[in-house]
Amino acid sequence: MPNVSEIMTSDVQVVTPDDTLRAAAQLMQDWDVGALPVCDGDTLIGIITDRDIAVRGVAGGLDPDKDHVSDVMSKDVEVCAADDDAQAVMRQMGELQVRRLPVVGSDGRLTGIVSLADLATRQSGHIDQAVREISEPSAVANS
Repeated sequence: MPNVSEIMTSDVQVVTPDDTLRAAAQLMQDWDVGALPVCDGDTLIGIITDRDIAVRGVAGGLDPDKDHVSDVMSKDVEVCAADDDAQAVMRQMGELQVRRLPVVGSDGRLTGIVSLADLATRQSGHIDQAVREISEPSAVANS
C-alpha cells in the first residue's frame, strides 16, 4: 500500500484568513476545487469549503466582498502526514466523514492535500467502505 506522499496533491492553492469569501470562491472556481487550506505563511490554521462559503457565509447573511475566510473557516482541522499509509488515511477519512485531509509536516507546515479522488485514482485499495462512511448522515444532521 502506498504512502500519502505517493498519491497526494502537492501543488496546493491556499488562502489566508484575511482573504474575502469572494476571493476564496474565485480561487476554488479557477482551480476546480471544493476546499482550500487556510494558512498563515506556510502554517495550516484551518480549511474553507465551498459549502462553508454558501451555507455559513452567504446563507448566513455575510457579504462575500467584505467578510473574510476567517468568518466561516473550520479551525479544528484533522490532518495526516506524508509518510502515513494511504489505507489508514482512507479509514481515517471515513471515520471523520471528510473527503479530503491536509498533509502537514511535523512542524505544522502544509505539504499537500489528499482527497478521496486521489485515493480512488492513484492507489489500488478499495475505497467503498470509506465512501459509505463519509456519505452517512452525521449525528449533527440527524439531531
